[in-house]
Amino acid sequence: MSILNEISELLQKGKANVVKELCQKAIDEGLDAKTVLNDGLMHGMGIIGEKFKKNEVYVPEVLIAARAMNTGIEILKPLLAEGEYISKGKVVLGTVKGDLHDIGKNLVKIMLEGKGMEVVDLGIDVPAEKFIESVKTEGAKVIACSALLTTTMTEMENIVKAAEEAGLRDQVKIMVGGAPVTDSYCKSIGADTYAPDAASAADAALELLA
Repeated sequence: MSILNEISELLQKGKANVVKELCQKAIDEGLDAKTVLNDGLMHGMGIIGEKFKKNEVYVPEVLIAARAMNTGIEILKPLLAEGEYISKGKVVLGTVKGDLHDIGKNLVKIMLEGKGMEVVDLGIDVPAEKFIESVKTEGAKVIACSALLTTTMTEMENIVKAAEEAGLRDQVKIMVGGAPVTDSYCKSIGADTYAPDAASAADAALELLA
């Protein structure tokens, strides 16, 4: 088995220390950091994402795989040219104002990073203005907002309106998700994309950035 396959497989099993050692070994053997990142770490995380989508793995497995990915990235980061590690675009992520749930949001962050996007995580209880401000300062092309309560999901419409008022609506795509949110709700507020789960959110964000 090639060392890249080994990195991918052990990452899926959450073997953080071994993944770290193998990333170092791959570099020592002359593989370039970008190859190790894409064909080892991200390949493994992509498989975890697909399995998560099909309910073949669950939140704990995703979290330990992500931890293994991050230990590998620690080794590679100094060797990657600035912008090489983060190449597929920038996403502003947050749970909307009034909502304090973050497990779903954190999973989306893991999946986005696993697909090679840079994530600006605004945390929880984020007002519409803060999403817009972040798009301006960070130059992000996608806003991903999450809500777990029917009472807070109405805040998503405020984000769409705030983007329109700021004259940014044609420059930024708005993605919505969370337990009470539906595709028809997404359409009714004028957002761009609804994602039913974290892995689908990452795929959707990649499409929006493309």
